[in-house]
Amino acid sequence: MQPDSALPIRKAGVIVAHPDDETLWAGGLLIEHAGWDWFIGSLCRASDPDRAPRFSRVTAALGAVGAMGDMDDGPDQRPLSALEVQQQVLRLLPQTHFDVLLTHGPRGEYTWHQRHVDVWQAVAELWRTQQISAGALWLFAYEDGGRTYFPRAVVDAHVHKVLAASFWQTKYDLITQVYGFRPESWEAQTTPREEAFWCFETPESLNAWLGQRGLTA
Repeated sequence: MQPDSALPIRKAGVIVAHPDDETLWAGGLLIEHAGWDWFIGSLCRASDPDRAPRFSRVTAALGAVGAMGDMDDGPDQRPLSALEVQQQVLRLLPQTHFDVLLTHGPRGEYTWHQRHVDVWQAVAELWRTQQISAGALWLFAYEDGGRTYFPRAVVDAHVHKVLAASFWQTKYDLITQVYGFRPESWEAQTTPREEAFWCFETPESLNAWLGQRGLTA
């Protein structure tokens, strides 16, 4: 499976924990495939006076429809019930069929953010139970070696792509100029030049993959 022009994708969605996750982990895909009908949802920070308007400017720059929720994202990362997160996801997502839906991976993209894992678990369960309609589920595939380096794309993921220089520059500009992260920030230094995704067309294939890795959703 490759994200190229041969794919019969017309409507695509990204559901993430925070504004900027969509750009960090899938910005190259969004930029390269600007012709797809994109929806981007962030479950946190709708009432953040800085991040919320920046998210709106990013989604506009990407030609996407955006929506934000206000799920708790305090520094203590208090546990949230699975049902609470699932309800937040369903409130954000439009009632439509997505050809492909992207979200966080089972371990998140770095060590460690509870909300990334919360969102992954909710989206996976809603897809399994057909409360989300999507022809394929793609998970961000990154790792940071237990904080020993900035997050890197997993080279043996189902999709792995080195971004064209122009796509990466546009992505970096969104992080630094629109989201406003300084060049020395973690976000700016992280901004991957390669993107990777684990891709599944059925819940059964997802479950088998998780089982092979000793993971659960």
